[in-house]
Amino acid sequence: QLQLVESGGGLVQPGGSLRLSCAASGFTLDYYTISWFRQAPGKEREGVSCISRSGESTTFADSVKGRFTISRDNAKNTVYLQMNNLKPEDTGVYYCAARYTYSCALPPAYWGQGTQVTVSS
Repeated sequence: QLQLVESGGGLVQPGGSLRLSCAASGFTLDYYTISWFRQAPGKEREGVSCISRSGESTTFADSVKGRFTISRDNAKNTVYLQMNNLKPEDTGVYYCAARYTYSCALPPAYWGQGTQVTVSS
């Protein structure tokens, strides 16, 4: 059974930081390109970041460039999203998603349940 489980969300003040984790079970993560998505209330789900299978290539949405970092530890079967200088507009449910491909443009086949991130003072 292929599963992705996000963790690390919570309540943080503007300017603070959080690190989200996405742990995979039932499959070897290093074969997959991994993305982070988020969805704010009343808005469509948007892509936040993506990392290639070996970690040599990363992409970020313009809204998070310079603030977020994506990384992976294939030995631990886990990917991370380090979020710094958080803003209220970063609030939403964050999902990790996996696809067995080199391309971040293709729809992910596997999704986690999401973890809530709330940025508020």
